[in-house]
Amino acid sequence: MRTLGTWVLALSFAASAQAAVRIEPVEYKQGDTVLKGQIAYDDAAKGKRPGVIVVHEWWGLNDYVKGRAKQLAEAGYVAFAVDMFGDGKNTEHPEDAGKWSSAVAQNKQLGIDRFNAALELFKKNAHVDANHIAAIGYCFGGGVVLTMALQGADLDGVATFHGALPTEPATGKVTASILVCHGAADPLITPEQVATLQKNLVDAGADWEIIVYGGAKHSFTNPGADAHNMPPLAYNEKADKRSWQALLDFLAEVCK
Repeated sequence: MRTLGTWVLALSFAASAQAAVRIEPVEYKQGDTVLKGQIAYDDAAKGKRPGVIVVHEWWGLNDYVKGRAKQLAEAGYVAFAVDMFGDGKNTEHPEDAGKWSSAVAQNKQLGIDRFNAALELFKKNAHVDANHIAAIGYCFGGGVVLTMALQGADLDGVATFHGALPTEPATGKVTASILVCHGAADPLITPEQVATLQKNLVDAGADWEIIVYGGAKHSFTNPGADAHNMPPLAYNEKADKRSWQALLDFLAEVCK
């Protein structure tokens, strides 16, 4: 005969089995460019939830960034892994990655337009609370979300991980809270860039925090970083786990 505790445990397992993260491919456009992203959410959750836009590294919309979106869905958010390069493309070759990311980074308005195309689509998603949307970015994507914050995008917050750091002053009223997770040993980001970003955020009256992880290089959150055999890139498990927890705490605060 089952005891009360056994029944409770069985019901708990049943509830867990019913809850599942659903992954939905999404196709949208910016101008004539077809963009292909992916939205992740827990289909057992009820009501609208805060949304988080996730912008990829210079490698493009690969399994790594899609996995981060899935983690956010598991944490209770609706997450949109967006496409900044077109056709959902990604690569393992630095030459392609550099070409694609430079095409966007060197055309600031193009990056803004592609981000906004994703944002407007995301706001209309049936699972998303359009009044509570944040954005996070990795590497190239970190530069994208910081640029959006500095030009006054209507976001609750932006967070970056080993992100490119814009050095231009804010061009709009910065309303998004900002979290920057940076590796102290990142050779691709200079101390001068960090200092300039900090000054620009202060001058803009922004709510910001920069966390620096000792010994962490570029791409410290990506377990596949070392496979590229590029000296500036290295996974750092401690910095990865600590920065992810910092993100969850940040989102819980700003997406109220």
